[in-house]
Amino acid sequence: MRFTKKTHACVRLEKDGRTLVIDPGAFTEEDATDGADAILITHEHPDHFDEGRLRAGLDARPGAELWTLRSVAERVSAAYPGRVHTVGEGDTFSAAGFDVRVYGQLHAVIHPDLPRVTNVGYLVDGSLFHPGDALTVPGHPVETLLLPLQAPWSKISEVIEYVREVKPVRTYDVHDALLTELARPVYDTHLGNLSGAEHHRLAPGGSVDL
Repeated sequence: MRFTKKTHACVRLEKDGRTLVIDPGAFTEEDATDGADAILITHEHPDHFDEGRLRAGLDARPGAELWTLRSVAERVSAAYPGRVHTVGEGDTFSAAGFDVRVYGQLHAVIHPDLPRVTNVGYLVDGSLFHPGDALTVPGHPVETLLLPLQAPWSKISEVIEYVREVKPVRTYDVHDALLTELARPVYDTHLGNLSGAEHHRLAPGGSVDL
């Protein structure tokens, strides 16, 4: 598959002429859903789910479909009958020619005083895992882990331990729009030295074949 990093948590996956987009949120480029045959949303927070970008993608391609959790599906399903699918942990489906399995239930804890929303992660073609905003460990080997690098709910020691637990071959940074360029070499060094996996990052718009 061809993996393209968009700003923050959004990625595009392409295979056999079809495109799957995950988490086109408010920090992501306006064209994030252009040409998408399928869209996956991990949870309702605006940096992962921007309703305008989502609707633009679905409007532009009448055959495009959405897979997401109930809180997001309820906001758009009426406008797209038969094209919006509600999923939860353990579900499997095919989207734009990709095989997808769903893992996880809840968003990571930001603070005990804040309620936790539902969050799901997606394992794509049995090899690439996007966890959304949680350190979910899928019960399946992972070749490429899309690693939530920086967030109000995480610290670097937890991120490193997460990689060690998942044991991927490689990681690519996502969820990184709030991180300054001054901090990136620090994160690169710690993950490169301590995580036990190949650590990579792409600038927004960068692509690689996996």
